Amino acid sequence: MSKHTKEIKTEIIARCKSGETVPAVSQNTGIPKSTIYSWLSVPKVAPELSPKEMEKRLHLLESKIERLEGLLEIIRVSESSPSAPLKEKLYALEKLSGQYNVHMLCDALNVSRGTFYNHILRNKKTNTVYSERREIIKNAIQTVYDESRQIFGARKITAVLRERGFKTCEDTVRKLIHDMGLFSIRQRAKFLYEKERRIANKNILRQQFNPSAPNQIWVSDVTCFYFNEKNYYICAILDLFSRKVIGYKIGIKNSTQLTKSTFKYAYLNRMPGNELLFHTDNGSHYRSYAFCKYLKELGVQQSFSRPHIPYDNSVMETFFSSMKREELYRTKYRSERELKKAIDDYILFYNEKRPHARNSYKTPTEVEKLYNDKQKSNSDI
Repeated sequence: MSKHTKEIKTEIIARCKSGETVPAVSQNTGIPKSTIYSWLSVPKVAPELSPKEMEKRLHLLESKIERLEGLLEIIRVSESSPSAPLKEKLYALEKLSGQYNVHMLCDALNVSRGTFYNHILRNKKTNTVYSERREIIKNAIQTVYDESRQIFGARKITAVLRERGFKTCEDTVRKLIHDMGLFSIRQRAKFLYEKERRIANKNILRQQFNPSAPNQIWVSDVTCFYFNEKNYYICAILDLFSRKVIGYKIGIKNSTQLTKSTFKYAYLNRMPGNELLFHTDNGSHYRSYAFCKYLKELGVQQSFSRPHIPYDNSVMETFFSSMKREELYRTKYRSERELKKAIDDYILFYNEKRPHARNSYKTPTEVEKLYNDKQKSNSDI
């Protein structure tokens, strides 16, 4: 209990405020100067905040806490520390790349973002861990994108991936989506609808897959096979009459040059008449000015599948599916040369030895031989 009454405190404070000095009042009253000074000090009262300002400050505090928790988590899982050698920190951050925001990664281990980006760009082509994780995430993105009927964008795909246990961030998903050429159909639905209306009359084939003779209808497509950290594009052409592969090329770019060289090989090898119909999807390499002009000069009529209707070119889809399941997915290739030889061998097997259900279980080569023999027999009569 204080030995000085409230009245004494009030009197002392009044005397000091009237002009008397604290030492003089202390000497006159016997009250210690420190006590008088403590009575004179008025505690500062924080200004009352509005509810909106309180909510804003609370949000900032929550963001800071979330960021600190993220930094601590990165340090915990990184197998390194801010005081570790730079090379060790870069290696640790590289393994976490794509799982966390780059700013967070660099701040957690005290590495400049420029240094980190230089390290990634310099090593990503030869870094197996980086490439494998990138392919895993891309496959997961493709799965979610297909399941959403091509509706989800980067934000929703990221949310679904996190629910499925993938540690990744929205920036990484958005970059991979862009690299994969995917987009939310919502953004271009009207554009694709109008485009389909414009080219609907170009779908001449209309799923009529059974011509009466060879070299009446050819179909083509390009598929991609990832091997040794590189994409290989396989362009193939089938004659619908026998389902025979009449031309194919392998390249590292999905380009007009690849499709044109494949068609040129098939055309010079078969020398079809002027009634040839060539059906493909709407890939830019098939619709390019150079390719369309080349076919027009040869008198070849083009037909295109409708957008997002794979059934319009299902024969090619089936062929590539068979080649991948029966050969490419089953074999571990040791070199690019070995991969290309395997494709050569498979297509020879497909044409010469593999029975086809549509051909009454005869091979494509047998079907064409029977047709040619029949035509020769009729001409001899």
